[in-house]
Amino acid sequence: MSKKSRRLGTDLVGGDKAFERRPYPPGQHGRGRIKESEYLLQLREKQKARFSYGILEKQFSRYYAEAHRRAGKTGDNLLQLLECRLDNVIYRSGIARTRRQARQLVVHGHFQVNGQKVNVPSYQVSAHDVIDVRTKSRESTPFVIARETHGERPVPGWLEVLPGSLRVLVHQLPVRSQIDIPVQEQLIVEYYSKV
Repeated sequence: MSKKSRRLGTDLVGGDKAFERRPYPPGQHGRGRIKESEYLLQLREKQKARFSYGILEKQFSRYYAEAHRRAGKTGDNLLQLLECRLDNVIYRSGIARTRRQARQLVVHGHFQVNGQKVNVPSYQVSAHDVIDVRTKSRESTPFVIARETHGERPVPGWLEVLPGSLRVLVHQLPVRSQIDIPVQEQLIVEYYSKV
């Protein structure tokens, strides 16, 4: 992930020491000049979003197709779909330190959505959903740490976290102003309109 961060010029992990030390692209010719084409900029934005959320290419293109089908701005719809993934909601709530850890916790079946066990990271959370940590899992190490370190990272306004019971309340779906990812979604739309 550090190499990907350096290649794209953005810290994808958050607090990446390797990226801070060497903010230029990796490899022998990392400090050389690259011809900045329009296509390169569009591809970079798409890759930033894809790597940030940890999604494969085929799945990302399906998200784009769904966003394009919905009413409203395609770019905003795309970011909303990505933000509403269950693994991302767990990361945003502060229960997991990284999206990769959130994904692993979801796959291992530690969460219930509205009382039903869910182990699919791409599960789409909707407004007024209640996400709980399963009773058996509450005393395992990641959740004990999550309770102790709650409040270190800001929780977005569309979520509410009850740290004592490790419960996440989804008040509404996020709007673009509440999504703080450094991506220009218009360039992603332009990229897919050409493909």
